[in-house]
Amino acid sequence: MPEATRLPVRTRAALAAAAAARWASRTAGRGKGSMIGGLIAEKIDPKIMTRLAAGKSVALITGTNGKSTTTRMTAAALAGLGEIATQADGANMDAGIIATLSLQQDAPIAALEVDELHVAHVADNTSPRAMTLLNLSRDQLDRVGEINVIEQSLRRGINNHSDATIIANCDDVLVTSAAFDAPHVVWVAAGASWVGDSVSCPRSGEPIVREGDHWRSTGDANFARPEPQWWFDDDNVYGPDGFVAPMTLQVPGRANRGNATQAIATAVAMGADPAFAARAVGTVGEVAGRYGTVDLNGHRIRTLLAKNPAGWQEALSMIDETADSLVIAVNGQVPDGEDLSWLWDVRFEAFEQAKVIAAGERAADLSVRLLYAGSEHTVIDNPFDAIASCPPGRVEVLANYTAFRDLGVALERAGAQPVAPEATTEGGTR
Repeated sequence: MPEATRLPVRTRAALAAAAAARWASRTAGRGKGSMIGGLIAEKIDPKIMTRLAAGKSVALITGTNGKSTTTRMTAAALAGLGEIATQADGANMDAGIIATLSLQQDAPIAALEVDELHVAHVADNTSPRAMTLLNLSRDQLDRVGEINVIEQSLRRGINNHSDATIIANCDDVLVTSAAFDAPHVVWVAAGASWVGDSVSCPRSGEPIVREGDHWRSTGDANFARPEPQWWFDDDNVYGPDGFVAPMTLQVPGRANRGNATQAIATAVAMGADPAFAARAVGTVGEVAGRYGTVDLNGHRIRTLLAKNPAGWQEALSMIDETADSLVIAVNGQVPDGEDLSWLWDVRFEAFEQAKVIAAGERAADLSVRLLYAGSEHTVIDNPFDAIASCPPGRVEVLANYTAFRDLGVALERAGAQPVAPEATTEGGTR
């Protein structure tokens, strides 16, 4: 593990500059300053990520949806092996990863969330022991581009690190393609509720045929869903050598049961005890505000985050239909993706019987989509004001990235009080 006194002078100077930037940011009331610290450190020492990761046992977790939750679960499942370096806020590009490693230099293990576009580069700088692939679907086409490009990038990154164990979701065609040729793969049946981006084989271009949980390519007889070594059902998680353990989670939804199963499989590949890992994933509740519930002015507010069609479809399935009110907030800033045409891929028809408030900077775009979905709704641009307009009771809030972030700040400033989550066991697949 790197110790500050043994690092090169340039790296120590970079760390000192990063610490000064963090202090200045906090003093000025502009936040924790981790990102600016990471950016400055990398400018001073372009090799700082490699130097900080040297000697650590590293797991990289990536995918379009579920990265933050799965990373938090993986860190919890690895905790029995020692101190874990991991992001607390989902900062998953170079600056955030450098900040994480610089603040936790003595941790022998790292569980790092990585943006899909950055995996190959980060792997080259961290020499991972494990790489976990959750799912791949369209996300921010104006930034990321077509999803097949991401699959090819991941495939190249995996091929460059043949010693790493790849923990891959065999229910996702694109993930399977990226991992298919790797010499060390642990296949996990983690589910794939969204299949709209994998109707054709990424290798041959021919159609994918689905029969129940199984899928296969019509153009490549060898490319088909692998037999999983890990899977889950409504109550338990199952693994190699007859392993079975109860899996009770604090976070909702079938997708999170799949995330938890991949986190357990990752931790076990890194040397964790499987029974400990299965218990540990159940300790993860709110993740950077996701799934959090707060009380404010007679409202019990639960916030859900969704960032792309696959994530929105999954989040919609988590909405409590017995809640008194539903607020949907959509922004169109750069971190969200400025092209909101994906709204038409989301099945808002599910709310044709519910009263919805459309909010956010792009509330008008959302309103048009809800109108065509037959959903009765009103429009209040500011999400905080939208919640305030609701009658007393339970309010479900579904928001995309910057709308979610800004609402969290507004709720905190208004004095919202956190509510402890309840455990859940729903959902199952093999």
